[in-house]
Parts: sequence; C-alpha cells; structure tokens
Amino acid sequence: MQHTGAQPPAAQQRPARVRILDAAQELMLTVGLARATTKEIARAAGCSEAALYKYFPSKEELFIRVLAERLPRLGPLLSELAAEPGRQSLEENLTEIGRRAALFYEQSFPIAASLYAETQLKRRHDEAMRQMGTGPHRPIEALDAYLRAEQSAGRVRPDADTFAAASLLLGACAQRAFAYDATETGSRPPVEDFARRLARTLLGGVSATEDAS
Repeated sequence: MQHTGAQPPAAQQRPARVRILDAAQELMLTVGLARATTKEIARAAGCSEAALYKYFPSKEELFIRVLAERLPRLGPLLSELAAEPGRQSLEENLTEIGRRAALFYEQSFPIAASLYAETQLKRRHDEAMRQMGTGPHRPIEALDAYLRAEQSAGRVRPDADTFAAASLLLGACAQRAFAYDATETGSRPPVEDFARRLARTLLGGVSATEDAS
C-alpha cells in the first residue's frame, strides 16, 4: 500500500502528534508492524521523519503509544475499579472489563502479531516495554489487583485465586481475537454477549454472594 503523504487541509490542521499516531495505527494495521517504518509513518502523517522523532524517540515507543491511546482503554478502567471497589455490581464491572478487553485484543492483535514473526523485532519491543514499565502482563496484574480489592471489600471469596481468575478472563478475551477465523463464518462471538457470559461464569468461581452484587 503506497502512501503519498498528501492529506486534506483539515487533516493537516490537526496537531502533528495526533497525525503521527493516526498514521502509525493505519500503517501498522495495513502493512504490519515490521514494515511500518518511521519514514512511511512520517510521510503518511504529512511531516518529516525528524519531526516524528521529536514526539516519539523510537518506533517501539510509537507502537506502545498507539496501543495506549488509540485502542479501547483497559488500563485506566482497571485502575479506577481497583481504587474504588464496590462500585456497581461485581457482574457489571467484570462484564465491562471483558467487553473492553475483548475489543482491545481484537484491535491490537493484527498490529502485534508480526512481532512474533521476527525474533529481533520482538526483543527490541520487549526491552522497550520493560523500560517504559508496560507490557501485556500489566492488564493481568491490574485485574488481579482489582479482584483483590473486591476480596478485601468482601465481594470476592477469601479463598478465590484472583490471579488465576484474572488470567482466565483476559486470556479468553485475547483468544477471541484469533480463535474463530477458521470457523465456517469466520466471525467472532458478539462482544457484548461474550463479555456477559465470561463475567457470569467467572462469578461462579469467585463471588462471595449468590447475586454477585
């Protein structure tokens, strides 16, 4: 896919950082992370490669910022819930977590998949994520923290394995991103129903009350 860098006047009026993130997301989705060079991203954003590096010191950081700022925001939701356990019902919270996580993985999987095809590329990205204090393990840790907060509040059973529960919920959401491509329809389970069923099933193993409120 060729990008000339020519953009409508309205697009050029947007801040450079916004244009760069938009262009990076589009290219990472269409040509893959490995082939989405900073030169191509800058051209698609209508700026110089030097200007891109003023905002993002590396392609690795740009990739991480695309995940954090352009996809459904899972991290902030988990932090808010952990800071304020007891808000809404446990089922409602887990359903919203499942919904947002499923959408996040659905949109991030096509971008991140190419990392696993090139060992050196993945190593660079892993190191960048370590330096920035992020990575795919963070949502699991954050959901575990939320469930432990609910455990302290008495809404999750004291003997529940919160880390295993967090891993099960987010693992299912991640698998939804690719597990159904080979079915007859090639369609994923509808996200709203998928999230609700996951939440209800998880509640059967961790809820301290029958109504999971």
